[in-house]
Amino acid sequence: MLPPFKAHPWHGIPIGNEAPAIVTAFIEILPTDTMKYEIDKATGYLKIDRPQKFSNTTPSLYGFIPQTYCGDTIAAFARENTTVEVKKGDNDPLDICVLSEREIYRSDIILQAIPIGGLRLIDNHEADDKIIAVLKGDAIYGNITDIDQLPLSIVNRLRHYFLTYKNIPGEEPRQCYVSDVYNQSTAHRVIQKSQEDYALLIQSMSR
Repeated sequence: MLPPFKAHPWHGIPIGNEAPAIVTAFIEILPTDTMKYEIDKATGYLKIDRPQKFSNTTPSLYGFIPQTYCGDTIAAFARENTTVEVKKGDNDPLDICVLSEREIYRSDIILQAIPIGGLRLIDNHEADDKIIAVLKGDAIYGNITDIDQLPLSIVNRLRHYFLTYKNIPGEEPRQCYVSDVYNQSTAHRVIQKSQEDYALLIQSMSR
């Protein structure tokens, strides 16, 4: 029997039985978007977070992995692997960037992605990892299995975007660092730890 309502993108869409090797990704933002969209946690709808203040746009499809959360477990893992001060996780689902050679014209979609690495972003002392993945079956990127197989220019573009995308003209830049670019094996561990944080979050909500 079909469920009576649309599933909440964060809580109601499964991460996938093959996670962390293959994960479901919910896409919030396209490379053509000049608005920053994000999921509204209460309703599950996309909302406008803010207009992008500079001319840079996301270099890939951008969204999150359902049924994940960046809390204390993610923060502890970040502390083990960086010298930058990490106070906590960013209290959001785990972000994911998905590379594809095909242009996709709408967000608010789900797709199957293969994680190949990630960026350990520390934003104002919060762990805010960005998993880098390729679209499953993509003609150009689909056979890439690790981040070191990507052109360095793509990795640098992603780094630059996340180091600058929250800056506001006329204000002091945020304390934002990419402390590490990690491989597929570490990306799998980050995903698993974000699943642990999600399980703890659900337990705390059900008390």
